[in-house]
Amino acid sequence: MQEIFESINKIFSFITPLSDFLWDFPTNFEWYASIPLLGNFSFAIILLLGSGIYFSFRLGFMQVTHFKKGIKVMTEKRSVETGISPLAAFLLSSAMRVGPGNIIGVTGAIAVGGPGAVFWMWISAFFGMAIAYMEGVLAQIFKEKKDDEFVGGLPFYGRKLLGNKVWIGVSLSVLYILYALCCLPAQGFNVVSSVGRMAEIVTGTTIATDSVFYYIVGLVIVIATAVIAFGGIKKVSKWTDKMVPVMAVLYIATVLVLILLNISSVPYFFGAVFGGAFQPEAVFGGLFGTVLAQGVKRGLMSNEAGQGTITMSAAAADAKHPCEQGMLASIGVFLDTIVICTLSGFVVVMAHCWDGPNAEKWAAMDKLPKFTESIATLTPGTAANAVITFLVTLCFCLFAYTCLLGMISFSEIAANRIRKDKGFISGVRIVALVVAAFGILCNIAGLELGNLWAFSDLGNILIVFFNVPIVYVGAKYVLRATKHYKKNDGTPFTSEVIGREDCVYWDERAKKK
Repeated sequence: MQEIFESINKIFSFITPLSDFLWDFPTNFEWYASIPLLGNFSFAIILLLGSGIYFSFRLGFMQVTHFKKGIKVMTEKRSVETGISPLAAFLLSSAMRVGPGNIIGVTGAIAVGGPGAVFWMWISAFFGMAIAYMEGVLAQIFKEKKDDEFVGGLPFYGRKLLGNKVWIGVSLSVLYILYALCCLPAQGFNVVSSVGRMAEIVTGTTIATDSVFYYIVGLVIVIATAVIAFGGIKKVSKWTDKMVPVMAVLYIATVLVLILLNISSVPYFFGAVFGGAFQPEAVFGGLFGTVLAQGVKRGLMSNEAGQGTITMSAAAADAKHPCEQGMLASIGVFLDTIVICTLSGFVVVMAHCWDGPNAEKWAAMDKLPKFTESIATLTPGTAANAVITFLVTLCFCLFAYTCLLGMISFSEIAANRIRKDKGFISGVRIVALVVAAFGILCNIAGLELGNLWAFSDLGNILIVFFNVPIVYVGAKYVLRATKHYKKNDGTPFTSEVIGREDCVYWDERAKKK
């Protein structure tokens, strides 16, 4: 088995350099890198930050002015006949957003770019909230009704906005499904490895990855995932409704306790973050590009603003107006990055492992061990170390598992843009489940397959390059919908509001009232 996995890893050895090239382009060319200041900014960063800034101004900073309204919509009790509630859709999107990247992504960013990367995560998240709003509104505008569910998202609004060509919808669906398939092994790996780590903490022993324990855990995870995922979007949302609040509250509470135990280091955290982001040598030297790139790159991997990969959940909601779900999509970015990623940043920065006397040893560790080592540094020789490490590992497990469920579920929604018959949809589910199981087997074999995991980075940037231009094409419709929503004159949202004729669901909804 090990020989097979290692062969697969070698086959995909080109992925990491290709991903790095696309993320760094054109800073990897000397003529561009030599341009003062601008040479630090890759096209990906310009596209994401630039689009976020542009849409923020065009929307009148909806992420600020309508934040309170979004909270009200999210907490409003309502019954739905089709699809899921706005809150359920928010929790489903959070299942994807709040993933392992909230821990290992932040840890990796600080390890490479220093604490200043956290500041640029905040900046990318603030402006990313505007992009998430745009995506959420587009997903709602062009959603379609299928039985008692709604389907929509990038493949659906992409097709409508680009001439309603069948091949465009199919291509975007295939792109998302491939993206999910590339990310699923890592999530399967993370789930089973974190369960094993929790068992080791409880028993105080080391458990071999090829032991019966890991095989049983892997089998249970596959069966549980199949039962939930094959129940459709509504069943998945019922589980994410339960798991997301638990894992978010548990993680926030655990890290807050850790911060309180080290309250004297809080001023140091803010000093390191702002100092690392604005040091003159960082702004005018090559280090600035590294700090900013790590902040934006890891922020994107965490909150997914600009990728269009969360838009399937936005479309699944039974919203009263398209802009409602746009606001919730924006709040999802806030929760993911401004709240949860920041808490992870507190742990890593305050522990001082990143530049302490054992910095080289710490840097050589994998990302999750880096984080748990930071916890150990903040709770030296105390019983709290084992308890907090266990709770954080539990949260990491839930983060990964909800991501796994979300990716399978969203792949199913994307597949509806290709074919809607049950046989095809079930086939997509089975393939996704098998790929996730492959990640579990990698853990059992004791392999991490770093080249295969690099697919996540590659998938992120490729979808950004496709999705953001499509959002620009649909921007005028989002702005018209936003103007209608702000006017709040009681008139229903229809195709006519945005100057189109193909918002079928909304037109039919208006006729029934």
